[in-house]
Amino acid sequence: MKSSLNLILTATVLALSAASLGQSGGSATLPSAPSATPPAGAAATTVPAATGSKVGTINIEQAIFASNEGQRDFDALSKKLEPKQTELKNANDEVESLKKQLSAGGEKLNEDSRGTLVKQIEDKQKKLERSVQDARDDAQNQQNEIAQRILQKMAPIIVKYAGDNGFGLIIDTSNPWPNGPVLWAGPSVDITKAVVDTYNLQSGVAPPVRPATAPKTGATTKPAAPATKPATTPAK
Repeated sequence: MKSSLNLILTATVLALSAASLGQSGGSATLPSAPSATPPAGAAATTVPAATGSKVGTINIEQAIFASNEGQRDFDALSKKLEPKQTELKNANDEVESLKKQLSAGGEKLNEDSRGTLVKQIEDKQKKLERSVQDARDDAQNQQNEIAQRILQKMAPIIVKYAGDNGFGLIIDTSNPWPNGPVLWAGPSVDITKAVVDTYNLQSGVAPPVRPATAPKTGATTKPAAPATKPATTPAK
């Protein structure tokens, strides 16, 4: 599964050097994978020394969404966003209806009536555009919060798996070439599934129950930010 979610994936490399394992610093958007500090209340994890020489890859974005916890929480967010989607659609339909009214009877209206209708359309459209942007920002923030929380708990699992299996470097492949650092990598070096399987076992979150008629993709898609596109304001 590959989505276009920007989220917290600006950092693309998890360096597993012995020196970095003792540091606590990380990027502004990605939790510090080398230090692998577990969240409060989580069981302590022994991080092995990064003495391996293999290079591996992981699709962090896919791992977040494919995890049982990710599927559960993003499904819940999708349902939570449905009323806002409906509200925006209704507002957009209202603007479209007014535009059709202007187009169909505009020539029959006097100048004052036409001006009033045009102003009404403009005001409603501006309000709709602000609502759409606010809804997108809110949806993005909630997506980021979920992904950041999961990644905070997944980071030490990635580090431990890499150390236990002889990896000295793990590179994120969430962004394909040329936006990402990896031109090509074979499936034999990808640890995404192994990390997700381990995370699912440790999280204790059961796989989500899907309707019998739903396709079994193995991963949920991210909830779409409101995508209502207000129509262009009619010319006066």
